Amino acid sequence: MTAWARRLGLTGNAFIISARTTIAAVASLLAAKSLKLPEFYWAPISTIVILLSTINPLTLAWQRFAGTAVGAFLGALIASYFHINWIVYGLGIFICGIFSAMLRLGAAYRFAAIALTIVLLVAHERGPWIVATHRFIEVSLGIVVALVMTLVWPVSIPSAK
Repeated sequence: MTAWARRLGLTGNAFIISARTTIAAVASLLAAKSLKLPEFYWAPISTIVILLSTINPLTLAWQRFAGTAVGAFLGALIASYFHINWIVYGLGIFICGIFSAMLRLGAAYRFAAIALTIVLLVAHERGPWIVATHRFIEVSLGIVVALVMTLVWPVSIPSAK
């Protein structure tokens, strides 16, 4: 690399990480679209979250997978029985935290709360159980693509300074 490229932060590692992330994100996008998932963009988002994290990809993948499962399930359950308002939503977020603690999921709580929020607060044309199932599949697909990429093309992501 030339000196000016290095001053701009353009290292060989930056190009490798960018290429790897691009390939994985596009693969997730195409896979989700081929499955005709309604909110297909969650697959590449999940892929990007896993690949570009400084946390161990397996740890983060497990947190995202487990948290999404809990949040999607609780969101569908709540939406099936209650009219959603700020009180019901707030209780849902609280219950996500309690379930995450009881299941010893730790940091997965953040992903549970995100999934619950999407299932409860985003307007959908389908029933809550279908929405929750789609969310889980979309996120899981992105996780799988990210984990495959970490096995096929391992790269060290620099931590923030």
